[in-house]
Amino acid sequence: MDAATPRPDPARRAENIALAQENYDALQGSQNGARPTSDRPKRGVFSGVAHMFSNFISSRAGLTASTALVAVGLVMITPLGDALRLPGGLDTRTQAAPEVSPAVLPAPAPEEAVIVEDPEISLQVDSAAEPMAPMAVTRSRKAVSGLVLDHEAPIALPETNTETFANAPANPVQITAESPVSTFSIDVDTASYSVIRRSLTGGMMPPQDAVRIEEMVNYFTYDYPAPEAGTAFEPTLSLTQTPWNPDTQLLQIALQGDMPAVDNRPPLNLVFLIDTSGSMNSPDKLPLLKQSFRLMLSQLRPEDEVAIVTYAGSAGEVLAPTAASERSTILAALDLLDAGGSTAGQAGLQQAYATASAMTEEGEVSRVILATDGDFNVGLSDPEALKTYIADKRETGTYLSVLGFGRGNLDDATMQALAQNGNGQAAYIDTLAEAQKVLVDQLTGALFPIANDVKIQVEFNPATVSEYRLIGYETRALRREDFNNDRVDAGDIGAGHQVTALYELTPAGSPAELNDPLRYGTAENAGGPSDELAFLRLRYKTPGQTDSALIETPITTAQTAPATFAAAIAGFGQLLRGGTYVGDWTYADAIDLANATKGADPYGSRAEAIRLMRLAQSLSAQ
Repeated sequence: MDAATPRPDPARRAENIALAQENYDALQGSQNGARPTSDRPKRGVFSGVAHMFSNFISSRAGLTASTALVAVGLVMITPLGDALRLPGGLDTRTQAAPEVSPAVLPAPAPEEAVIVEDPEISLQVDSAAEPMAPMAVTRSRKAVSGLVLDHEAPIALPETNTETFANAPANPVQITAESPVSTFSIDVDTASYSVIRRSLTGGMMPPQDAVRIEEMVNYFTYDYPAPEAGTAFEPTLSLTQTPWNPDTQLLQIALQGDMPAVDNRPPLNLVFLIDTSGSMNSPDKLPLLKQSFRLMLSQLRPEDEVAIVTYAGSAGEVLAPTAASERSTILAALDLLDAGGSTAGQAGLQQAYATASAMTEEGEVSRVILATDGDFNVGLSDPEALKTYIADKRETGTYLSVLGFGRGNLDDATMQALAQNGNGQAAYIDTLAEAQKVLVDQLTGALFPIANDVKIQVEFNPATVSEYRLIGYETRALRREDFNNDRVDAGDIGAGHQVTALYELTPAGSPAELNDPLRYGTAENAGGPSDELAFLRLRYKTPGQTDSALIETPITTAQTAPATFAAAIAGFGQLLRGGTYVGDWTYADAIDLANATKGADPYGSRAEAIRLMRLAQSLSAQ
């Protein structure tokens, strides 16, 4: 058995087969005639043993046992049997390992662990552990020849679904005579709509906290007039009957950002901060992320620069600042990324900001783009601590945008805290088409701000408006005194961005009033023109400035307009959140209104929204 196996001989093989066939034919049946025998059983020890073996071997259990005995015998005469006969056997804890050339099989260091590869998790066995030590569980690392090496401590497995969403209860109806002023920060994020789409197309109703109506409304583009030359943006106001309540009115406040010539934009420095932790090991996470960034590279100019920083257990710079024209170098670095390990978010952020700071020169724009599934579970994972850290960094001129990928452990609260305090945009990418929209079609608006800290304040006239309600923007509410305080952070508008806000108004004396009149106070002595519903104030800062500018304009009953697609989306969102204020209005009504107001739809996004409404209608009936 120890010698080399001889080469096969075709001629010899043919002879053996022929002889075997000859013997088989000759031995079929008995060659001798039958002879009578006695039926009396034979007695004696040897005959009894022979009889037992004859019956046992012919049974199924006997065949199994005999085969096992033969196998053991064969093993014992092989080199493996030689090793088994050594003192201690195969116990590698007591026997020295055979000498192996390092070029053939490098032995892992004592602190390394060997892990069996698995798409999501793997079992880690510490080579230095004591006998019978329990196995620890960890997410898989980069595969090397079928094995995975992990230098980090084991981490706990995540729950089946650990998603959390940043939201608050729906804005209540306000009595104008008591609270005439409404103040909030604008929001151009769109993550909520994509999360809703992912849920519905997956056959599930979205979690109510995942529904942020302002992000649904602002997902779509509208035909708003462009601002005058030299103006960052200009408000557009319209008033229409509320689709779900004929006794109230829907006030639509719209802002259209200026779109400067793209050829005149300053050089751009991008740092891709990519989550490569074990939770990203899914086709809709890291692989989709790579494909998305490939699309984005086509929009960059030769003078732009790209760097890649990853984090998983520890942070590192995968790609040093590289000119965007070196596309093959950037793509090669992206292709090498693999998922494994825990999530050292704090170290990743610190490394990304340090890289961006080293890249930035006078007159350039720097942006860190964090791409993650939101499993920000190591380091500065507390949203409040993250707010402080990111707020300090944005003062240096480097902004932060967040892109979410995948579902299951999406930490939406942390992602929102990062984007809002980093003067950036939060988006959720569930398909390559969404990556095209966010990173190609709307890239300029996402990366080049034209107005910072944009705040909206509306003062309603109690003589004409009895009650009002802001639809959405629950997480963007500001105190009344925050409006004039330039130290209070607010949302930003990028080049070409649009912002839409909707109020539901109850005219004075309308049967739709939800609150009883006050016994000791009335609105009869309220001032202002009789056709004036409210007064709009806007504050914003030009990028780089510390003092804000003010825009003021009245809102009158003359600013009437037909129903809009935004109203259909706002109604759809309210139904998804439970429909507290929409009465008997249904998904069928939302579908009809959306079809009637769909208008131009060059990219098919509005038709897709109608399909989602139909899915929600069917799923809600279940």
